[in-house]
Amino acid sequence: MPAFTFEKISPPARRAPAGTTPKKKARGLISQMIDRFAERRARRALRASARTDDKPAK
Repeated sequence: MPAFTFEKISPPARRAPAGTTPKKKARGLISQMIDRFAERRARRALRASARTDDKPAK
């Protein structure tokens, strides 16, 4: 007679893949952030070019 026995442990049940909405939200959030950075960078570039245009030539 064995001193102990092993229990059969069943593998975890497979769940259906989560909906794709969280991924879309994350992509939307990331793209919004990139758009904001790009817009601010473009504004800075316009300001910088406006400053150099306003300076009189020596």
